[in-house]
Amino acid sequence: MAAPCRRSGGGGLWAALVPAAVLCLAARAAEEPGTAHFDVRPGGEVHSFSRSLGDYSCTFTYSAQGGTNEQWEMNIGVSEDNLLFSCSVWRPQGKSYLFFTQFKAEVKGAKIEHAMAYSQAAAGGQSDVPLKQEEFEMTETTVSHREGKFRFELSKLMIVAKTPHDEL
Repeated sequence: MAAPCRRSGGGGLWAALVPAAVLCLAARAAEEPGTAHFDVRPGGEVHSFSRSLGDYSCTFTYSAQGGTNEQWEMNIGVSEDNLLFSCSVWRPQGKSYLFFTQFKAEVKGAKIEHAMAYSQAAAGGQSDVPLKQEEFEMTETTVSHREGKFRFELSKLMIVAKTPHDEL
């Protein structure tokens, strides 16, 4: 069983909360049923993979070229206090050898507070290599490639979204 994820302090800043929340939610999701495996398939066609957890969902849509199928994972989770929803999509082996012509991750039921995309995921002693900020864009519900700026490399996406809740 995973350790509970809790907010620290009394009303801390999102800038401090988000990195801790990403790590906590990712650790919880890796140990719980929110993890699903799927194949990223080349061939130039647009494909999608989705997962839902309660009122929240995450859909990864992409088109890729070259090579053969790669096994990827999608991890979704909700914080113990139900204030954050996370969605991570990545290739566990680290670097993808596919040439991505487009990608988009969309969340429903929550608004994105923080997102990051990587050309290489940490694996085998290698570190995450983030995309340059100009290569992707974020809205309240999506993270996607930026036409003309994206360099066709993707190995990991991480999203943390704030769930709607009533103030007492």
